[in-house]
Amino acid sequence: MDNKAKGTDKVSCGVEKNLGSREGAVGGGVFTMTCYDKDGNLKWTAEESNLVVDVGLAAMVGIGLGATTKVTNWYIGLYGASATNSPNATDTMASHGAEGAGGWTEYQSYDEATRQACTFGAVDSSTSGTATISNSASQATFTISSVSASTVGGAFLVSDSTKGGSTGTLFSAADFQSPGDRSVIDGDTINVTYTFSLSAS
Repeated sequence: MDNKAKGTDKVSCGVEKNLGSREGAVGGGVFTMTCYDKDGNLKWTAEESNLVVDVGLAAMVGIGLGATTKVTNWYIGLYGASATNSPNATDTMASHGAEGAGGWTEYQSYDEATRQACTFGAVDSSTSGTATISNSASQATFTISSVSASTVGGAFLVSDSTKGGSTGTLFSAADFQSPGDRSVIDGDTINVTYTFSLSAS
C-alpha cells in the first residue's frame, strides 16, 4: 500500500538531558475494482492506492479528535478518462484539480440513480498497532449504461450521493495507473471495495 495520509504527535521532556519520544500514525486507502461483462465474465481488475485530499484529512482529524460533526454516510463515485486525470491534494467536490493539470470529470454513464453507498463494516483492530475498515462485505456496484464503448479512469469517496453533484466532503480519490484507463460497455458491472488502514509508526 502506498500510504498517502500522515499524522504525527510529538512529546518531549528533559531533566538533565534532552530526551524525546515520537509516535506517529500513518494511514492509507486502496480502491479495488473488478469489472464483469453482461454474462458475468471477468474483464479486468484494478487496485489503486488513493490520495486523501486536504479536506479529507481535515474531516478525519476533526471528526476523530475535534468537534466536527460525524459523516454518517459515504459514497463511491467513478471518474472518466483523460490524460490529465490526476487527483490533487487541493481537490474538493466544488473544484476538481484547481491546482492540478486539468483535474478530473465524474463518470455518470451507469444505471444507478446516485453514487453508490460505501457501507463500512466494523473496524478490524485484531493486529496490534493497526486499525482497518472496509466495505468488502457490501461492495459498491455500478451497472454501465453507455451504449458505445467508454472508459473509466478512477474512483473517489465523498459524503454526498448526488451523481454529478458538486457538494459534500471529498475524502479521497485514486487514478488508474498502468495500463491506465479501463474500457467498459453497456451491461458491464463494476464492483468497488474501499479499504482504509491507520497504523502506528
